[in-house]
Amino acid sequence: MPRNDHERWQMDLEEYIRQGEPEQSEKSTAWKTAIGLQDVDGLKTSEYLLETAKEHIEGRIDIKTAQKRIQSYYEQRQSRTEIEDGTKEADIVSARIAELLGERTFQFSPAEWKTIHKRLFKDIFPHAGEYRTYNITKSEWVLNGETVLYASADSIRDTLDYDFGQEKQFSYEGLSAGDAVKHIAKFTSGIWQIHPFCEGNTRSTAVFIIKYLKTFGFSVNNEIFAENSWYFRNSLARANYNDLGKGISATTIYLERFFENLLMGYQNELKNRFIHVDYKKQSAIQSAIEKDSKCNNCTLEELAILKELLKNPSITQKELAGIIGKSERTIKTRTVEMQEKGLIRRENGKRNGRWEVLVKL
Repeated sequence: MPRNDHERWQMDLEEYIRQGEPEQSEKSTAWKTAIGLQDVDGLKTSEYLLETAKEHIEGRIDIKTAQKRIQSYYEQRQSRTEIEDGTKEADIVSARIAELLGERTFQFSPAEWKTIHKRLFKDIFPHAGEYRTYNITKSEWVLNGETVLYASADSIRDTLDYDFGQEKQFSYEGLSAGDAVKHIAKFTSGIWQIHPFCEGNTRSTAVFIIKYLKTFGFSVNNEIFAENSWYFRNSLARANYNDLGKGISATTIYLERFFENLLMGYQNELKNRFIHVDYKKQSAIQSAIEKDSKCNNCTLEELAILKELLKNPSITQKELAGIIGKSERTIKTRTVEMQEKGLIRRENGKRNGRWEVLVKL
């Protein structure tokens, strides 16, 4: 697809997100994320996929029809010589990611992760949804060609059970957003390092984490994944690599910057060169990750409420409860507490009032 045509389609997508109906905006963001995640494996989507996505966004076809069209498109082209190199996998997986991100179902377990992998890569990888039975290494640009030490094949199940068990026992209640981000980064990098599947680990990890984060009660800015999927993968590799002889230690700092943008609305500069093990300009790194927020001590629940109040200052507590996924009573309690903390203010009473957010996000 010519670059200018692709750019025009991206502009259309942005327009759906900015001005479309809520359902169109949600579909657009899901497709943008799905397409962007193909970058982690160097894959590009076809023009046909983009046009099909547009029809789905506009409500002319449902997601199942979109998937069938894409599958049929490649079945018909198998006898032709002009099959696009590398687009078949990207197209099919993109449509499947868009479907998964549009579903309101999720279970926090290794089995859910396996199911996501199977749904994404069925008939693409021979062992979709199955744990690998051999050990792996991968040359990483960000590590100067070195590899992360992934979990051994015979320890995958036990390691997954341990990591998921620890996360289930962890409580985010009362935790500041900053501390929650650090923990989420640590958990994400930990399960990615296990690399349980033969291929497609990063894409299935991203989908799993996006759906998991939504259970915290606020909308995840999936566009951060769409626009920075390669940064996401490089930061995962950097979080799991040590070479103490060269003064290199594993760090989740870059992954934390990613999640700060994703969850807290920060504007950290996400540049892959900052992550490279040879990048020594620490002052440049520090300037790139400086935060401009007065809500570092907000809890995740408070941050979720603040984001919704900024989007719709006239929102009712009942509507807020439905979006956040909490009871109306809980929302009433939290908004009172947040007013006492100086985070928000209510103007013009209960009936026709509006919320004013007093802190910068």
